[in-house]
Amino acid sequence: MNPFSSGTRLRDMIRAIRACKTAAEERAVVRKECASIRAAVSDNENDYRHRNLAKLMFIHMLGYPTHFGQMECLKLIAAPGFPEKRIGYLGLMLLLDERQEVLMLVTNSLKQDLNHTNQYIVGLALCALGNISSAEMARDLAPEVERLLQFRDPNVRKKAALCSIRIIKKVPDLAENFVNPVASLLKEKHHGVLLTAIQLCADLCIISEEALEYFRKKCTEGLVKVLKDAVNSPYAPEYDISGIADPFLQIRLLRILRILGHGDADASDLMNDILAQVATKTESNKNAGNAILYECVETIMSIEDSGGLRVLAINILGRFLSNRDNNIRYVALNMLMKAISVDGQAVQRHRATILECVKDSDASIRKRALELVYLLVNESNVKPLTKELIDYLEVSDHDFKGDLTAKICSIVEKLSPEKIWYIDQMLKVLCEAGNYVKDEVWHALIVVITNASNLHGYTVRSLYRAIQTSGDQEVVVRVAVWCIGEYGDLLVNNIGMLDLEEPMTVTENDAVDAIEIASKRHTSDLTTRAMCLVALLKLSSRFPSCSQKVKDIVTQSKGSLLLELQQRSIEFDSIIEKHQNLRSALVERMPVVDEATYSGRRAGSLPDVSTSQGNPLQLPNGVPKTVDAPLLDLLDLSADESAPPTSSGGSFLHDLLGDDILSSSSQSGTILPQKSGTDVLLDLLSTGSPPAQNGSSTADILSISQDNDKTTGNALNSLSSPVVTSAQSSLTMDLLDGFGPNPTMPKDNGPTYPPLVAFESSSLSLVFKFSKIPGSPQITQIEANFTNKSSEVYSDFIFQAAVPKFLQLHLEPASSNTLPGNGNGSITQKLRVTNNQHGKKSLIMRIRISYKLNNKDMLEEGQISNFSRDL
Repeated sequence: MNPFSSGTRLRDMIRAIRACKTAAEERAVVRKECASIRAAVSDNENDYRHRNLAKLMFIHMLGYPTHFGQMECLKLIAAPGFPEKRIGYLGLMLLLDERQEVLMLVTNSLKQDLNHTNQYIVGLALCALGNISSAEMARDLAPEVERLLQFRDPNVRKKAALCSIRIIKKVPDLAENFVNPVASLLKEKHHGVLLTAIQLCADLCIISEEALEYFRKKCTEGLVKVLKDAVNSPYAPEYDISGIADPFLQIRLLRILRILGHGDADASDLMNDILAQVATKTESNKNAGNAILYECVETIMSIEDSGGLRVLAINILGRFLSNRDNNIRYVALNMLMKAISVDGQAVQRHRATILECVKDSDASIRKRALELVYLLVNESNVKPLTKELIDYLEVSDHDFKGDLTAKICSIVEKLSPEKIWYIDQMLKVLCEAGNYVKDEVWHALIVVITNASNLHGYTVRSLYRAIQTSGDQEVVVRVAVWCIGEYGDLLVNNIGMLDLEEPMTVTENDAVDAIEIASKRHTSDLTTRAMCLVALLKLSSRFPSCSQKVKDIVTQSKGSLLLELQQRSIEFDSIIEKHQNLRSALVERMPVVDEATYSGRRAGSLPDVSTSQGNPLQLPNGVPKTVDAPLLDLLDLSADESAPPTSSGGSFLHDLLGDDILSSSSQSGTILPQKSGTDVLLDLLSTGSPPAQNGSSTADILSISQDNDKTTGNALNSLSSPVVTSAQSSLTMDLLDGFGPNPTMPKDNGPTYPPLVAFESSSLSLVFKFSKIPGSPQITQIEANFTNKSSEVYSDFIFQAAVPKFLQLHLEPASSNTLPGNGNGSITQKLRVTNNQHGKKSLIMRIRISYKLNNKDMLEEGQISNFSRDL
C-alpha cells in the first residue's frame, strides 16, 4: 500500500516518521502525509476519515499545523457510530479550543449526544464539554448537564459533575442551579462520584457565599461521617494504596472540611474528633499516609480549633522535619511558617530540628528553614540562635552565605539586648562573611559604635585584632580603618579597658602601619583607599610624632590614576604641611548620630532632610548621601534656581568647604553661600585675606577661633545636603564673615513691612512679619507665626524651608513643638534671609510643615513667591 495514501494506517505513518534520520526527512514525510489528507478531505472520503483524523492528531502533537482538518472533527461527531464519534470528540478536544469560532457549530451535536440513549456516547459528549466549553456553550447546555447528575450510571454522573465544575467557573450565575443536585451526590457510595461531587462542592463554596452556608448546615455532619468510614474501613483492594484506604478520597474530604470549618465554630466542633483520629491513626511511613497527614494539619490550622489539636498538628510537622524525603521536609517548613503566627510556642519546641534543616544539603530547604528561624527569634532566644547561625556561617556554602549573612545581621540589629553584644556579633559576621555584608549594615554598625562612648576603646582594639586576621574582608577593613582614624589614641593608650579584655601593646607606628597596609592591598577598592587617606589625616593630628610618616604615605597617592585619590592626596598633603592650625579643627571626632533617626531614615519612615528638631543625617567614612526625591522636589524651584548638586568625584576640598562645611553649618542653623572650587582653594591655601564680598570685611579663613573648632571639625564627616536648613542650635557663624564672635544685632530693626499670609489651609495658618537691618538692605528678618484653627492638638511640629542658591537662609529654634487647637496659642520661629541679588531678584521660598495628628504623620507643603520686591 502507498505509505502516503489516505488509506494507510496510523502505525504505518508513525513507523515512517520514526525511520527518518534528520529533521528535514521528518518534515518531508509529514508534508506528504498532510498533502494526502488534504486530497482526501477535498474528495470527501468517508471510509478513511477517522484514520486521517487520527494521523492529524499525531501530526499536531509533533508541532505541525493541522487547522485544515478541523471540520473533519465535526463531520465525525455528526456520524451515528460510536467509533467515529470517539475519534471526532478526541480530535475536537485536541485540535480546537474554546476560542475557535468553528466550535459554535458543534453545540447542537453536543446537545443531541447528551440526550443519547447510549451512555458511552453521553460520556464522550460530557468529556468534550468539560474540556473545551465556552461561556455560551455552558449556558446552552447547563440544563442537560444538570439532568445528567442524576443519571443511572455512576460513570456518567461522575463525568457530569466534572463538566459542572467547568460550567460554574465559566458562568458563576449558574452556580445556584447545582447546589441541590450536589447535596444528593455527597451521599453517594461510589468513590469516583463522591470525589467529583466533593470537588464540585468546594468550587461552589468558593464561588457562592450562599452555597457555603447551605453546605455548612446541611452537609458538614454527613461529610464527617464519610471521612470516619473511610478511615475505619476494612481492606478494599479497589481503593487501597500502600495499606491506606482510598487516600485520594480522604484528602478531598479534608480539603472540603477545611473550607466548611474556616470561620465557623459550630462546623469546626463537628470535625474535631475525626481530625484527631486521622492525625493519630494514619501511618507516617508511607507517602500516601504523609499526604493525608499534611492535609489534616492544614485543615487543623485553618478551622476554628482548640490549642490542643494545633499542638498535635505542629508535632506532626516536627516529625516531618526528621523525614529523609526532601519534599516532605520542605512542605513541613512551609506549613510551620504559617503555624508560627497561630501557636509560636509550639513551634519553638522544634527549634533544634529546624536549625538542623538550615544546614541541609538541599538549597531550597536551607533557604526555607532560614526564613523560619528568622521568624522564631525573639528576645529570649536571640543569643543561642545567633550563635548557632554564626557557627554555621563559618562552614556554609558560598552560595548560601549571602542569605545567611543578611538574616543574621537583621536579627542582631532588631533584637540586640546590649550594644557590646551587638558589636561582638557584627564583628564575627564581618570577619566570616564581610564581603557579603551590604553597605547599610556596616553604616549602621558605625552609627552604633559612635553612640557607645564607653565601648570606643574596646571596639577599636577588637577591630585592630580583626584586621590582622581578616584583612581579605573588605568591610572589616573599612570599619577598622574608620575606627582607628577616629579612636586611634584610645587604641594606643589602652583607654577604656573592660574586665573581659586583655591588655595589648600597640604603638602609634603600628596604628599607622595598619592603615598603610590596608590602603596598599591590591583588592582594596576606591572607597576603602579614600577612607584610609582620611584616617591617615586624622592620625597625623592624633599622633604628632607620626606626622611626617603619614605625610610620606599620603604623598604616594599623588600619582594615582584615580582622580579622587590623587586630589585627596594633594589636598591632605597641603593641610599636613602648611596648615597645622586648621588640621586639628578639620579632624575632630565625628559627632554622634541619633540611632533612632538613622534607623527611621534607613527604613524609609523618616524623610532624609535636615529639620529644626534634630541634626541632619551624616554618614561616616566619606560616603556621600544622595538627596532623596522629595528633597529634590522641595528644592527644585526653577531651572536656574535649583539646589546645588551633590558632588561626586570632584575636588575633595570643594566638597569639604563648598558643600560639606555648608552642611556642617546647617547644623547650627546657617546656610552659607556656595563658592567655586577655585575660590575655596584660594581661601584655604592662601595666608592673606581673600577679597571682601557684599561690602563685608572678611577675616583670614585660617584664623579660627576656639569656639568654632568643633563645628569646623565636623566638616570632614558631614555629607548632608547643603541647602535645607536646620535650627538645632542658634550658632550664627558665617564663614565669609570670619570665625569671630557672634555679631550683635542692632536694636533698630529699620523700616517695617505689612505682614504676609504665607500659607493657609483649612486647619493651619502661617503669617510672616518682616523687618530690616539698617544699612543691610539685602538682609531680611522674618518672624513666622503658626496658628492651628482646628480643635485638635498638633504634636512634633516641624517647619522646614528651602531657598535658591542666590539666597542664604538661617532658622532659629521654634518656640515650641506643640501647636494647640482652636487658635488658643501659636508657635513662633525666626528666620533670616540674605538676598545676594537684592533689587534684581525677589525672595522665593518653598516650605514643608510636618506634625502628628492623633499619632498620624501629616505633611503640608507649599511655595511662597509673593514676597515684596523691596525685601
